[in-house]
Amino acid sequence: MLFNSYLFIFLFLPITLLVFFSIGSRGHHRIAIAWLIAASLFFYGWWNPAYLGLILASILFNYAVGVALANQHAQTLVSQSTQLNSTQLNSTQLNSTQLNSTQLNSTQLNSTQPKIVLAFGVFVNLFLLGYFKYANFFVDNFNSLTSSTYHLQTIILPLAISFFTFQQITYLVDAYKGETREYNFLHYCLFVTFFPQLIAGPIVHHREMLPQFAKDVIYKLNHEHLAVGITIFFLGLFKKVVLADSVAIYATPVFEAAEQGLRLGFFEAWGGALAYTFQLYFDFSGYSDMAIGIARMFGIRLPLNFHSPYKAVNIIEFWRRWHITLSRFLRDYLYIPLGGNRKGTIRRYINLMITMLLGGLWHGAGWTFVVWGALHGVYLMINHAWQALRIALGQDITRSSWWGRGLSQLITFTAVVIAWVFFRAESFSGAINVLQAMAGMNGIPLPWFLIGNLGQFEPWLLEHGFEIDMVFPNRLFPKNFNDVYWLFFILLLTWYAPNTQQFMSRYQPAFDIYRGEAWQYSGLQWQPTRAWAASSAMIAALSILSLTRVSEFLYFQF
Repeated sequence: MLFNSYLFIFLFLPITLLVFFSIGSRGHHRIAIAWLIAASLFFYGWWNPAYLGLILASILFNYAVGVALANQHAQTLVSQSTQLNSTQLNSTQLNSTQLNSTQLNSTQLNSTQPKIVLAFGVFVNLFLLGYFKYANFFVDNFNSLTSSTYHLQTIILPLAISFFTFQQITYLVDAYKGETREYNFLHYCLFVTFFPQLIAGPIVHHREMLPQFAKDVIYKLNHEHLAVGITIFFLGLFKKVVLADSVAIYATPVFEAAEQGLRLGFFEAWGGALAYTFQLYFDFSGYSDMAIGIARMFGIRLPLNFHSPYKAVNIIEFWRRWHITLSRFLRDYLYIPLGGNRKGTIRRYINLMITMLLGGLWHGAGWTFVVWGALHGVYLMINHAWQALRIALGQDITRSSWWGRGLSQLITFTAVVIAWVFFRAESFSGAINVLQAMAGMNGIPLPWFLIGNLGQFEPWLLEHGFEIDMVFPNRLFPKNFNDVYWLFFILLLTWYAPNTQQFMSRYQPAFDIYRGEAWQYSGLQWQPTRAWAASSAMIAALSILSLTRVSEFLYFQF
């Protein structure tokens, strides 16, 4: 079931809200939680009921492992406390060498067993993810390298397996560290299955969600939460169906032509790459807003997952704004355990590259995704090296001029667009075809719609090697020159318009993970007034009227 469907908007969501608050307001909190879990599982099973067993098995396994880890951590604390008391009582009677040896053996025993349980839990999760997501990929590559013919039946990737797997790995690690413990099975089930963030994130921590589920106030309908949530939801729906889907028609024919080996022109390639750049941006931003908005209707705040990444002035900042909870996961559970930046510059760069390679592979079982991750790894290394050089020269990297920030933003945006070509292309050859055209290696043909619009400049261009391309651009720009204006308008929108979090900042729509700039025009911030209600209703109406076809979110495939 899709957020951007009539079935979800007019049936599933209203019924789920109505029943939840009807039960919860009467004090039946456990029944209300059970209803929300059932609704979430129905939402998940709508795609393919066969995989309900998979997510339920994953929940049962990880809950059991998490409880075991929490119990072992508690026993370790008790054991350490007992040893401390024993040391104080018997310090005059025991030989210090014997005491230290006894404590060492006990500590080793207490610390080894939880590590084994944690390793087993993480291994099972990653094995399950690897089988469904990467088994065919590895078999195909093995066959290519060895000329063998080993064959697996096509494995259909279960929806959201990457997200609920990562989410439960964070729970296991936090339970091992003693940062969280959970004995309420219903709360844990809701933590995993809560439908606003189940399919494509954000990846939440146990400690972020469970305290909210335990609050009595969420079981009673709150008109402010409902108004804020509905507004955010329809802002996200507008981004998806009006903005993202409208530019998809420009990106698709370009990349399809590249896969077929057709010769692309300079403007065609850049137009297609930019169109996909904006499609992915508003598609993911729209989904993130809708997830936050739906959760807020239930009185739940989700962590911020998207914060105007194309406004970033360097690639480090880009990754602090794009898919924030995935970046947090990769940092906390991969980059830092690898050593982070604690073991010298070379090791830091190696850790960055490993993290981004695996981050690329997480997005898809294909070498184009690995190259995309590698590109961002190189970008990050260059960025860190540049900052280190500026610091060595005595410059203050926290200060910059307006033109310096503008240039940095343009360079960062261009690098991101180039990397997105590998992310979107279905093959290396398709990606290379697009990039060659973007680099001008196929020449710079002028689109047909420029004929007669260049004045005296047109003969000069034709005399100096430019040519009019009469064939392909009518698929990229099927109407007229206004299509170029539309892409340019969307570019300005991503660079200069306030994002949803800034627009709704008076009501704290999400956890403030990203410490970004504040929106300075307070008069344009949303308020629960009739004027804003009318504006929100217009956005909602336009979005609903634009639901003319089924369009899945791009991140559903990851």
